Amino acid sequence: MARRPASPKRLNAASLASLGADRLGDLLMQAADGDALLKRRLRLVLAAEAGVEPLTVELDKRLTALASARARVSWRKRPDLLRDLDMLRRAVVEDLAPTAPVAGLDRLIAWFDLFRGLTLRAKDPRGEMTAAFEAAAPDLWTVAQTALMDQAAMERLAAAIERHPLDYARWIGAAGEALSPELARALLAVLDTSSGVRGARTAIRRLADRAEDLDLWLSLVTPDEQGSPDFAAAAARRLLAAGRIAEARQALEAALKPSAANRRFTFGRSPAAGPPPLTPAWEAASIDLLDAEGRKAEAQDLRWVLFERDLSAPALRAYLSRLPDFDDVEALDRALAHAATYADFETALGFLMDWPAHREAAALVERRIREVRSPLAMKADWAARLAQKYPDAAERLLAAP
Repeated sequence: MARRPASPKRLNAASLASLGADRLGDLLMQAADGDALLKRRLRLVLAAEAGVEPLTVELDKRLTALASARARVSWRKRPDLLRDLDMLRRAVVEDLAPTAPVAGLDRLIAWFDLFRGLTLRAKDPRGEMTAAFEAAAPDLWTVAQTALMDQAAMERLAAAIERHPLDYARWIGAAGEALSPELARALLAVLDTSSGVRGARTAIRRLADRAEDLDLWLSLVTPDEQGSPDFAAAAARRLLAAGRIAEARQALEAALKPSAANRRFTFGRSPAAGPPPLTPAWEAASIDLLDAEGRKAEAQDLRWVLFERDLSAPALRAYLSRLPDFDDVEALDRALAHAATYADFETALGFLMDWPAHREAAALVERRIREVRSPLAMKADWAARLAQKYPDAAERLLAAP
């Protein structure tokens, strides 16, 4: 029997290495002749091997070219541009910054400076450009942390924030754990925190939040924001964490007083129309405030009220967690019974499915499925979860409108 010819090697790093450096070099040059991105990547790799100075020269050349370009970028060329940007970022973060943090930070600042110009000349209906820069934000702050002790570098980063405060406000928000309190304080020390430039307040306030500088954060709150229930809740939570309980109450109560300062949050109503509609965040913060003030029973009563009104699972879990052993079992039975009689069938079933309380959910379907008048968004998912133990209920659910 004739032997079968040997199969070609799989395409992987090891099999390519077996071709030898000369053969690989020829192949790469042939490929690079028709691929500008590959050619730039190879130049960056060679520059990185040569040292910091050649790499910075190569990076600066490309960053300058992108910054000075004025041609429109069509949707067909947008993917190549995104790959080009990613290649440059990785060269800075992985090759330059580990050995030259300040040089790496300067190039990352230049990279982020490209954002505003690119968004003006590139068609990006799906927001891929914005997403790419937001995803890169942790790299900026990580590299900045390594350059923290260089005052001039911090001043250059602060200048970049002042040039594009709205963009940097977004990237501060996307920093994750990479933006440390220490770094935020270093930047605030060289920023003009009283700047009236549009967007500067937001960027500085986010830095103040990161720096754990509550007084600076509060000083940047506008009268309009004080009247917003959600913003009042955010301020109250920070004040409670700092043990400033009386100020937390003042922050929450500011959203209860209709006035010219918070008309945008009362939909233009006059003070005589009463306080603005409260929000779940405001209500949750008010409960935490009652706890901090030692009014535990009132806080518990409000948790139960929120659960009864909205079938709020977080409110119920918080309520149950504060009950003694065995009392929580009785309270849960009472809660599930209330959910079974809740006016809105879809909300009730959603709560029972997610708790989870599938036996009670199946009973609800059997008893009240005729109330359904419009399509249930989660019908298929709920039926699949009920099917194994409660097949009749699952079938009736699927048969509903």
